[in-house]
Amino acid sequence: MADPFEVRMRFTSLLHHLNASTTSALKAAHYALKHAEYADDLHSCILEQLERNNMNNRANIMYFLPALCDTARAKSDAGGVGAGAGEVYVRMMERDILRIVDAVAPDDGSGAANVKVVRRVLQGLQGKAYLQPQTVTELEECIQGRDTANAASSPGHNHAGAHTDGAMHGVVRSTPRSSARDSLSHYPVQRLDKRQIEQRIEEDRERHKRAREGIWAIPQESTSLREDVEFDKMWTEGEGDEDDLLLAREESEDRGRGLEYEET
Repeated sequence: MADPFEVRMRFTSLLHHLNASTTSALKAAHYALKHAEYADDLHSCILEQLERNNMNNRANIMYFLPALCDTARAKSDAGGVGAGAGEVYVRMMERDILRIVDAVAPDDGSGAANVKVVRRVLQGLQGKAYLQPQTVTELEECIQGRDTANAASSPGHNHAGAHTDGAMHGVVRSTPRSSARDSLSHYPVQRLDKRQIEQRIEEDRERHKRAREGIWAIPQESTSLREDVEFDKMWTEGEGDEDDLLLAREESEDRGRGLEYEET
């Protein structure tokens, strides 16, 4: 059996070196599943790193959570010895989701750049049934305004604002609001240096590129050319920026006018 301290230190290092690549997230997820007997300890590592690291690291850990849940589900579906052990990570994530969101995007303005990250990950977790829709709705209500509230107190906000979003407040079932608020009271307002800002921009570009690469793989359930599944997905899930949505809308309208002309 591996030494618990060594497992904890190794996992902490993996979390600290997470980046926009799927490889780093999967590496950390597989390590957590490999040592699922220490799930409680490793989950506490996630919470500690969220509370201690800078804004960029917090965002990377937030993006890591779906990878961990997916890996746990895949192991559970595969069956075998210890197949259900990984599900404990999903349950602990759901239990502490309020604390996680508050750590990634605090309401003191220092996490304004992470509000969009929080929203995107929450929607993904809901879509895969890791979180209940009611829970996500409550979390969405709690983070309303966190991308702008007290933003003036966050020195890096003006530079990283184009790649940002905030955190959450509300009462989510099974997680006391008071304890989450108390755990955030010591958070300092962090100043992002130029290197961190450039790193965040580059990582956001990488994630955006990967998201766009997967758009073409969306199954078209209908043979009708009038139905544009790619545009509908982009519109409902908010993928891409305003220019991407505008371009997709114009292409959809052009295709519709072309079909009308052919039918006449």
